[in-house]
Amino acid sequence: MSFSLFGHQLATVIQWPDQVPGVLLYKFPSANGDEVKNASKLLVGPGQGVLLVYEGAVSDVLDTEGIYDLATDNQPFITTLSKLRTGFESEHKLGIYFYRRADNVNQNWGTATPVKYLDPVYKFPVQLGANGNFSFRVSDARQFFTQVTGLADYYTTQQARTLLQGRIAQDLATQLASAGFSYQQLDAQLTPLAANLRTQLATEFTPLGLELTDFRLSGTVFDQATQQRIGQIADVSAESQAAAAGGLSFTDLEKLRALRDAARTSGGLAGAGMQLGVGAELGRLLANQPGSPPPAAVTADPAAQLQKLKQLLDEGVLTQTEYEAKRQPWLDKL
Repeated sequence: MSFSLFGHQLATVIQWPDQVPGVLLYKFPSANGDEVKNASKLLVGPGQGVLLVYEGAVSDVLDTEGIYDLATDNQPFITTLSKLRTGFESEHKLGIYFYRRADNVNQNWGTATPVKYLDPVYKFPVQLGANGNFSFRVSDARQFFTQVTGLADYYTTQQARTLLQGRIAQDLATQLASAGFSYQQLDAQLTPLAANLRTQLATEFTPLGLELTDFRLSGTVFDQATQQRIGQIADVSAESQAAAAGGLSFTDLEKLRALRDAARTSGGLAGAGMQLGVGAELGRLLANQPGSPPPAAVTADPAAQLQKLKQLLDEGVLTQTEYEAKRQPWLDKL
């Protein structure tokens, strides 16, 4: 019988020398169908761990680096000689699975579909996408092996990231709905939102044998419809502030605009009548007497009235000619 018959029966050194950062689980390849021989040396490097699956069950987890002696029921030479009739194969199988114990850092995540919730302040539907990054590690190798990877020869970080990312969008929607943040508050609330999400996600990762060591929410992006709604709200808010600076309410400003637009688009007596309506309304506002015509002697502050006139000019309610005509009497009162 040639020496080649016994060459693969000798004790060997088993290790994962070229560990790739993108691989979480790696099965040590065996040319003899997981038939590992007695007195083989198992080398566990820094940041690594090993699962020993013996005769179909997880028999041990080695989570400390070092050199281990493997003692199995397969004695060198004797096994081969006694197994000639079964094709030199032993029934004693030992699968060796290396796994990454170190943290998997800066794993980017993003919502694949928009997160939907109702803005609690403005009561309109919001749709947004969110993104960030997280870090995780295998915390319970036995649980990770039995619940996630099974008997796969290898399992990648990308596969784990896809698995974890699928849980983020739903939890984010739940957090936004319960937190009561308006769209205007989101940028200022990213850190507490991320902290709450991390707590919620951690409870889902633990049964998978994974620990979420860091979680960050970097930003949000609103969909087009939501951006349009936000733009409309911003326009109204800006105009309200501008009207207030001129001593007018937004309602008064809109009323004057409507009268002015109607007057400019109507001809004849109708247009003239509307123009008179603008003048009467403007006189009432300048006199600060709601619902009544302006008195003969107006005692309002000239500086305030000039500010209102300038506001109406800027908003297009008054033309430059009308502005100049109405401004001069107030200038004369200064």
